[in-house]
Amino acid sequence: MNTITLLGIDIGKHTFHLHGQDARGHQVLRKKLNRNQLLPFLAQISICKIAMESCGGSQWLARKIMEQGHHVQLIAPQHVKAYVTGNKNDFIDAEAICAAAPRPRTRSVQVKTVEQQVLSTEHRLRKSLVNRRTAVINQVHGFLLEFGVVFPVGYAALDRLSGLMESRELPTRLISAIERMLEDIRQLTHEIKKLDVEIKQQLTQNDAGQRLQSIPGIGPLIASALVADVGDASIFKSSRDFAASLGLVPRQYSTGGETTLLGISKRGDKYLRSLLMQGAHAVLCRVDKRTDALGVWAKNLLARKHPNKVACALANKMARIVWVLLTKGGTFNSTLLA
Repeated sequence: MNTITLLGIDIGKHTFHLHGQDARGHQVLRKKLNRNQLLPFLAQISICKIAMESCGGSQWLARKIMEQGHHVQLIAPQHVKAYVTGNKNDFIDAEAICAAAPRPRTRSVQVKTVEQQVLSTEHRLRKSLVNRRTAVINQVHGFLLEFGVVFPVGYAALDRLSGLMESRELPTRLISAIERMLEDIRQLTHEIKKLDVEIKQQLTQNDAGQRLQSIPGIGPLIASALVADVGDASIFKSSRDFAASLGLVPRQYSTGGETTLLGISKRGDKYLRSLLMQGAHAVLCRVDKRTDALGVWAKNLLARKHPNKVACALANKMARIVWVLLTKGGTFNSTLLA
């Protein structure tokens, strides 16, 4: 047991497969444990590096293992797949985790605190509620279209829907069904607003979240999502690496000495990327009123490029500013962009 320097764990719902290696990379442990046996076993072995895939349940397990004094490395699953050789089983997956862990290009995932994970859960819940509300609104549009009723797109148009249905000769049962759907939409909206209040209240106690709101286009919702999912931005070497992790840099396909840059790579966290893009579009909607360096830069770019490309460039710049504020402190100062 004392010779283990690297331990790879393939996480399952009920069972865990362990592959241990010594300093020379030789296998010294191959073991299968259930959930009740894992933590007591890890408490008995000497302090070592433990690597796991970043998947469901890995954050909680990583925090528990770190409490025992071990060093934990969470690896993005796509980096492990390349080291699976031959057939696939859980022990081979654990061995592949050990092979991927020491590689310098293997991307590690940050271990979240309990507060970060709770905040991230609230964001995912809010997103699911918004998706459900959008689905019900689309259903209302589709059902009424079958009876020749067309009304404007958007949540605000629902306030005029009751009067619109009364002015048409619609079946009573149809009106009753639509009213039930409208009540569902109102209930979902109420739950979304409650979550917004909880997220904003939690953000008032976070210094980084308050400073991030000084960036144009970033409000409480985007700031709290960044705090929850990014946390310690110092794990990225530069602001460009952080923007690349969110998929906001061009995808490259180069060969024969010729550099070819395509659209944005769209890698990483889709939710954070979409929030930054929405913030960038919000800034561009009122860019004519901005006279600072960021506004001048955006207006000059709009004169030469399509607005969607400018929005991507602005989201990239916002991500880089976020990295600077999280790693070096301070608030946004537009004069430094000149």
